[in-house]
Amino acid sequence: MIMKSIPSLLTVGNLSLGMIAIILVFNEKPELAAMMVIIAMLLDGVDGRVARALNAQSEFGKELDSLSDVISFGVAPAFIMYVVALQELNPAIAWTVTAIFPICGALRLARFNVIESSPGYFIGLPIPAAGGVLATLALFSATIPTVVLVAASLFLAFLMVSTVKYPNFKKIGIPKNAIWVVPVIILISVVLGILFPNHLSKILLVPLLLYALYGIKKKADHRVKKRKRKRKLPPPDQHDENVQPEHTA
Repeated sequence: MIMKSIPSLLTVGNLSLGMIAIILVFNEKPELAAMMVIIAMLLDGVDGRVARALNAQSEFGKELDSLSDVISFGVAPAFIMYVVALQELNPAIAWTVTAIFPICGALRLARFNVIESSPGYFIGLPIPAAGGVLATLALFSATIPTVVLVAASLFLAFLMVSTVKYPNFKKIGIPKNAIWVVPVIILISVVLGILFPNHLSKILLVPLLLYALYGIKKKADHRVKKRKRKRKLPPPDQHDENVQPEHTA
């Protein structure tokens, strides 16, 4: 029974870190707050794998995971961006931009729960990736203009509800005899995150940003190939001209 509860405990840990991130950013510790979101991403990445390894998958775990993700990767990153970069804007604009991100994240999760994605792909940018980018991007508020941060927040929100395909790495499982490695990895990540919150979170922005941009590139490449195929096809009436008329006696 205890073993079957481990995936849900990991998900609750994810939710707890999201709440801690919100508290930290309002206590003027945005670096630690962003690091909590990153560690929550790690927990979110392993809870499903652990559930599959222990054969403990359930609808309850799926719904709990979605609700936790809204807080940890929707609300928490939006508040981090708001506190760090958007408070100086007109309140109506700042509040609207802050609200749009978790709303789109919730829509993304709802769609994920009811619509089957393509094998090996997610439809729309997964909310953990979007939240990770937003939380770490906020740490560069001193060097990036506010208008760019606002545009990035809205763009990430759009990617979550878009039809852009992103690779799904969740199918990579964890062997049952290797589950003991999970708490070790989590513990090391927490220690590193607390010791080097500023540097580590900024470094992790790079792979997260590349993942977010990867789907856009693949979508653009697909459209270019589709247009090239259309250009190569002869027009319909050209086929008619090549057909020889039948000779009647």
